[in-house]
Amino acid sequence: FWNFIEASSDYSAYHEILKVASQSLSPLQQNLLKFSLSLRSYSATVQAFQQIAADEPPPKGCPLFFAVHGEKTCEYDSLGTLLKTASERSKPFLFKGDHTYPASNPERPVVILYAEIGTEDFYRFHKLLVIKAEAGEITYVLRHYIANPSKEKVYLSGYGVELAIKSTEYKAKDDTQVKDDPIDEVQGFLFGKLRQLYPDLTEELKELRKHLVESTNEMAPLKVWQLQDLSFQTAARILAAPPVDALMVMKDLSQNFPTKIFFSFPSSLFDVLRNEARVMEGLHSLGIEGLSLHNVLKLNIQPSDSDYAVDIRSPAISWINNLEVDSRYNSWPSSVQELLRPTFPGVIRQIRKNFHNLVLIVDPTHETTAELLNVAEMFFSNHIPLRIGLVFVVNDCDDVDGLQDPGVALLRVYNYVAQEMDNNYAFQTVMSIYNKVKTGDQLKVEHVVSVLEKQYPYVEVNSVLGIDSAYDQNRKAAKSYYEQTGVGPLPVVLFNGMPFQKDQLDPDDLEMVTMHKILETTSIFQRAVYLVGAECSWGFREKGPNVVPRINSRILMADREYLDLTAMSKGRFSFFPLKFHLQLFLPPFCSSTDDSFVRPVTFWIVGDFDKPSGRQLLYDAIKHQVGGIFHLHHLAAIINSNTVVAKAIWAALQTQTSNNAKNFITKMAKEEIAKALEAGADILEFAVGEAFESPKVDFILSHAIYCRDVLKLKKGQRAVISNGRIIGPLEDGEMFNQDDFHLLENIILKTSGQKIKSQIQWVVFFLCLFNLFDSLKFFFLLFSAIKLRPKEGETYFDVVAIVDPVTRDAQRLAPLLLVLNQLINMNLRVFMNCQSKLSDMPLKSFYRYVLEPEISFTADNSFASGPIAKFLDMPQSPLFTLNLNTPESWMVESVRTPYDLDNIYLEEVDNVVAAEYELEYLLLEGHCYDITTGQPPRGLQFTLGTSTNPVIVDTIVMANLGYFQLKANPGAWTLRLRKGRSEDIYRIYSHDGTDSPPEADEVIVVLNNFKSKIIKFIVCCTPSRPCYLVFHEYVCPFRGFTGGQKNEDVKQDKDDVLNIFSVASGHLYERFLRIMMLSVLKHTKTPLKFWFLKNYLSPMFKEFIPYMAKKYNFQYELVQYKWPRWLHQQTEKQRIIWGYKILFLDVLFPLAVDKILFVDADQIVRTDLKELRDFNLDGAPYGYTPFCDSRREMDGYRFWKSGYWASHLAGRKYHISALYVVDLKKFRKIAAGDRLRGQYQGLSQDPNSLSNLDQDLPNNMIHQVPIKSLPQEWLWCETWCDDSSKKRAKTIDLCNNPMTKEPKLQAAMRIVPEWQDYDQEIKQLHNLFQKEKETGTPAQTSGQHTQGNISGCFPIF
Repeated sequence: FWNFIEASSDYSAYHEILKVASQSLSPLQQNLLKFSLSLRSYSATVQAFQQIAADEPPPKGCPLFFAVHGEKTCEYDSLGTLLKTASERSKPFLFKGDHTYPASNPERPVVILYAEIGTEDFYRFHKLLVIKAEAGEITYVLRHYIANPSKEKVYLSGYGVELAIKSTEYKAKDDTQVKDDPIDEVQGFLFGKLRQLYPDLTEELKELRKHLVESTNEMAPLKVWQLQDLSFQTAARILAAPPVDALMVMKDLSQNFPTKIFFSFPSSLFDVLRNEARVMEGLHSLGIEGLSLHNVLKLNIQPSDSDYAVDIRSPAISWINNLEVDSRYNSWPSSVQELLRPTFPGVIRQIRKNFHNLVLIVDPTHETTAELLNVAEMFFSNHIPLRIGLVFVVNDCDDVDGLQDPGVALLRVYNYVAQEMDNNYAFQTVMSIYNKVKTGDQLKVEHVVSVLEKQYPYVEVNSVLGIDSAYDQNRKAAKSYYEQTGVGPLPVVLFNGMPFQKDQLDPDDLEMVTMHKILETTSIFQRAVYLVGAECSWGFREKGPNVVPRINSRILMADREYLDLTAMSKGRFSFFPLKFHLQLFLPPFCSSTDDSFVRPVTFWIVGDFDKPSGRQLLYDAIKHQVGGIFHLHHLAAIINSNTVVAKAIWAALQTQTSNNAKNFITKMAKEEIAKALEAGADILEFAVGEAFESPKVDFILSHAIYCRDVLKLKKGQRAVISNGRIIGPLEDGEMFNQDDFHLLENIILKTSGQKIKSQIQWVVFFLCLFNLFDSLKFFFLLFSAIKLRPKEGETYFDVVAIVDPVTRDAQRLAPLLLVLNQLINMNLRVFMNCQSKLSDMPLKSFYRYVLEPEISFTADNSFASGPIAKFLDMPQSPLFTLNLNTPESWMVESVRTPYDLDNIYLEEVDNVVAAEYELEYLLLEGHCYDITTGQPPRGLQFTLGTSTNPVIVDTIVMANLGYFQLKANPGAWTLRLRKGRSEDIYRIYSHDGTDSPPEADEVIVVLNNFKSKIIKFIVCCTPSRPCYLVFHEYVCPFRGFTGGQKNEDVKQDKDDVLNIFSVASGHLYERFLRIMMLSVLKHTKTPLKFWFLKNYLSPMFKEFIPYMAKKYNFQYELVQYKWPRWLHQQTEKQRIIWGYKILFLDVLFPLAVDKILFVDADQIVRTDLKELRDFNLDGAPYGYTPFCDSRREMDGYRFWKSGYWASHLAGRKYHISALYVVDLKKFRKIAAGDRLRGQYQGLSQDPNSLSNLDQDLPNNMIHQVPIKSLPQEWLWCETWCDDSSKKRAKTIDLCNNPMTKEPKLQAAMRIVPEWQDYDQEIKQLHNLFQKEKETGTPAQTSGQHTQGNISGCFPIF
């Protein structure tokens, strides 16, 4: 990054960017850079920095500015003043993606430069800040910021567009004419231009256009016998093509399948390619090529998730109880089979086994010891099944007695009482001593003496505490055990040998974490009992492979730092070629006879070997190598000093055999030798050959620079590097002994060492059998349908695909493989997995995947407008519906098109159907669980905002997987529990996937790319409040897309507003929707608020609805929710809309809404709907109208009268979903939404289930989620109800008629007399709106609330 910044002076031009980048990137990486620029992968990062800058906020009128600990300035001259006072202010939060200058001093003030990279001002100030950073005066952070960003939209790629053939069984097409776009191209003929040039030939041109389209794209229906082998015929067609054209043929056949008879999205794919390329090129430079390279890549060398524990069988631990023998636990069952007995969640089983062990290693004089012992006493007195042990670490000097040192005094009293009584009584005595210590005071000898004299007045204090005391048991053993285990600074708490983190030792946290650990380990023991079926105890774990004599937190920490050993030898550290790393890292072959084998573990010892600490570290490493399995190790020293001893050690490593070098270094590491050298002994007494006098010794200077610039070590600091992993810098006095080397070696061998060794040893064997392997590979490839061989002698990716060529996956896979073939050198094999005996057309859609390998240009060398999806030469007769197939985290909306994208009928379109979409939001998803119960905290609320605007969006946690989602844009966001009951009852205990450190008070989430962001939260109850459902009787505010009046301006009580929800897709149903709204407005006196599902509304409707809201004085709000990735996906648009009607009622609306009425778009209302809202549901969460039974001629179509539905309903009625009322308060309280989603997840896996999703699901769940049957007059439908009941109808629904299949528009005019009057009234209003729009009179939007977005334009046709 910094090389690029300093080398680049003009990167507004694309070729200049590539020219600069080529200096640091390999050809493969350059191709990946072009691909990433084509994907606009970093547009989100740029926008994220814009949002972060806006949140500062920037000073007015500044093209760039500096931020120093919260203070901002545009002037460099003012920077000095801000730096002087910086220490008085807290340091700013730095994000993981921030660019921090490498030479910056982390101890110095942080200066953040917000500037546009490439401008003259930036370059000038950048140079000045670099000077300060290299002088150690500041920490320099750069954030890209554009003071006046362009309003031009960014065109994105990496998505798919589907034109699905729609069923025309029921005609749902609007008859409103649309004004066509002038562009029109068919097979190269520009008919829009031709009509302008030859207006007298309009009819002839129309006929020619029709002929050109139909001549190549006739869709003749196929017979059933023709369909059976369609998949095999498609595969044969692909196989018959030349290998270089096979992918193109596959793409053409799959994407245009109807006329020719889920895979990762590119943003994720790019990251995979980039990371793999770095590793592959590094291995390739090592000489590991071909199959051996790919075998190494396939190895699973991820760090082990196992927790390491210290051995707690030491006699130094004093156990105050024993569950297996103490009489106080006699009433508990002793059989481990009790583990399998069902209990309520969160209940801890009381079994007479030492399954759970808590060891407290404490200094009696430490201020936190009393609190920790109080927690232990609480566990003990409350009969928690926990064996508790104590280790008192005190001064072990023989000259210090209990009359001088309170820690020694307490230990001796504990030992005295334990001998006289027992350990339990001794523990109670210790607690009595601490009860004498006032809060804030430290333990003193007087506290110990007072309790001893009171409880044992006959004992002479001096005999217990004095110099001749006989009660020093475990005094030295405890200190030795603590030091030997290496568990870190006191106090330490071990659970089954595993140490708790320091932030978990707060008394409140310790209690909670321990209980959670008990529940967690109980499940492990349950699994063991179930699988083994025999008695088991703690013993099966205390001797396990993860139990070690010593724990070193540096080695076991999850956040591990590695050297980048694969980087190209270009850039800032070019004087360290890759070979330098690898000679020390893993020498596969050595010339010496004793080094002719592979060692899977390498240790680099970094230190100043003139210091005792450096020599001791090297000595322990050598002793470990001698004492361990010698052939496993390779040892090297990186010298962080420049003295005679250091040179001698390095020379020995370079020139001697392993045994001789070890013997020499062992001598040099001894203190007596070091002192002799200091006294003037001649180093030549230890002959090491000519290398000592050779120019190679100058390489030691490179060691020092390497330590400083690559390892980031100061002169003389120590570190250990094993197989590229950096352990250090080690603190002064920090011990890293042979046990630590043993632990580190074990971890590396388990994760990677042995596996890589086995592969490296086979390299020569594979080279010898290359010809045989080549023959076998050819035989294997005979079975591949498509084969593309890689270029010889270059690094290549091994790509294997298995696909049925007539599936939706093939539509996306083929174009993706074509792009990959242009980007990377790959060995491609595509296997055809065909289906036989098809009975239906396998693909009923046309598909285009928008993806380009690099940015394209126009003829005048300017940037092209952007990637688009084009459907050319399409058949005219089918009715199409358009769908977008976008990455999971994208929330898109259509923004410009005059056409009905739900009903595209090309026969009636003279020109081109064009549509444009925008990326409106990126989705932030997460899962949340309660640490105590392990269950989701259903109803818990989160808010997302910034420092200046804390609440922008909010959400609630589902019971299903604890799932929640929030809409956001690129930037840095703060996630909080909503103030109120959520914050009162819960607090955030831990979080994963966020950008904040665990100890941070606020949770920061940064969205800086187009990939999915999924976070995980663990919450716990606050000590002062009980844990129960958050939703109980809770009402909260909500922010969303609001029309009509602004939320804050609405003063009416919520009961005075009637909330009506409806969905629509396509111009016809939007026309019906406006008429339905008008019918409600005509008959309802109560103020109205309409709620619309935004996902599928057309731009025309969204543009018109604010105008209509103002004219008729109603409120409206557009709600949206992304279908969760874990919930079974529907593929047809109609079924998706049905799902939104029923599956997300608990999360679509704010909690302030108590009741919602759903009214289908094609209904006409003839009564005041306030009556329906106030209808008594008798405790049911919702009320539906049953289907009519009065029209007898339709009996044959009433499927619910027989078969499954008749038996399932058991006499209950089957209800229609066109009109229903939902008591959201009750609905949420009984978790109806979670129950419905759970049932849907099970039933929807069967494609023949839930035919009418929005109706079948609530009727199927009628026994678990009861339905209140509304009176029949609430919904009249001509299909099912007789004519005589029409006069009592309160609403009329335009149901489809399976007998007549009458078009809906025609039925509306015939059935509902007032429908045409409503239609004309809306048309007149719409014409008025268009007139005002064309004349420039602004249509009032009445305070519609929107947020700033980053938008990407998606031209579709």
